[in-house]
Amino acid sequence: MSKLKIAVIISSTRPTRFGELPAKWILDKANERPEIEAEIVDIRDFDLPFFDEMASNAWMPSANQNAVKWQNKIGEFDGYIVVTAEYNRSITGALKNAFDQAYKEWTKKVIGFVGYGTVGGARAVEHARTIAVELQMVPVRSAVHIGGADFAAVHPGFGGTKAIADLEGSIGNSAKDMLDQVIWWGNATKAARANDAAVAQAAE
Repeated sequence: MSKLKIAVIISSTRPTRFGELPAKWILDKANERPEIEAEIVDIRDFDLPFFDEMASNAWMPSANQNAVKWQNKIGEFDGYIVVTAEYNRSITGALKNAFDQAYKEWTKKVIGFVGYGTVGGARAVEHARTIAVELQMVPVRSAVHIGGADFAAVHPGFGGTKAIADLEGSIGNSAKDMLDQVIWWGNATKAARANDAAVAQAAE
């Protein structure tokens, strides 16, 4: 089977965001795996409006061209690793909006998470998993959580001077577990989608 195409999604759009650092770190980790071909997809690049369509694109095509551009981009991938901050015990508004701007492009694909914040983005990741289930995705069990003293040590805004790679002892095993699961479920869902497509074609 060909390599899994995995998008590493940066979900914060703030000019002073931290998310680029863990996104680049997990991108490198993912691309070290021979089963994965990963690239960064930055929500900020798509200038998405707040969702204002007549309905989800599960039911009718979206009218906004930026939304369509977003759908086309995420539709290219076999799965996703979302890098998310935690805002008030949940995900970023930009990420929730990005989830809502598509439906069929997400369905039957694997998704993993890298969370960061004082509690490692744990509550945001847990919330994101429930959203992913509603979108008929497969969220993997393991996630990476950059929190507490580790978060302070790598966040320039808190005076941190370490690189994410310096946290290998704390988060390296979690990253490995998550990527192992993304690969297993990514291949399983990719095969299932291919089978569905073959069945649909045979029925035409």
